[in-house]
Amino acid sequence: MRLHRKYGSNQAIINHCRTVAKVVDVLAEEFSRQGKYIDREAASEGGLLHDIGRSRVQTVRHGLEGSLILEGEGVDEKVVQIVRRHVGAGISAEEAKKLGLPDFDYVPRTREEIIVCFADKMVDAERVRPFVEEVKRFAAKGHDVERLLALKSGLEADLGTDPEALVLHKIKGTE
Repeated sequence: MRLHRKYGSNQAIINHCRTVAKVVDVLAEEFSRQGKYIDREAASEGGLLHDIGRSRVQTVRHGLEGSLILEGEGVDEKVVQIVRRHVGAGISAEEAKKLGLPDFDYVPRTREEIIVCFADKMVDAERVRPFVEEVKRFAAKGHDVERLLALKSGLEADLGTDPEALVLHKIKGTE
């Protein structure tokens, strides 16, 4: 939270990041429960800091801007990459070029990157919501729905259970 305050994140961004971190913690706990390695600290920090770049810009560049802030602060490289790769369902090199982004890999690859990206898609403002709401939003904006669905299905295959159902059950108390 110190970094959010230092860079002027508003309360809405901070609240959103806290909620995303709660979702991340549910998913990380399940990986740990199953004996599957996950860097829970990096994942949790990534969830808490994923939108710090919104203190500078409100565009697709916020992931890059956040990663640059964190690099400048000497934050662990795992967390830097989580922040860089959480936007959308990942941004391919071709898309990055079209968007005017520097030549980086913006597609989440590690468990930590994937669960933060997924968790972000399950949270609207501070509200944990069904994943289908994000699918509809992606479709309405002309974003890559297939990549979004692949994000969830890949996480489900790795986790061995539906991550959406797990999150909704643990956080909202529903099935």
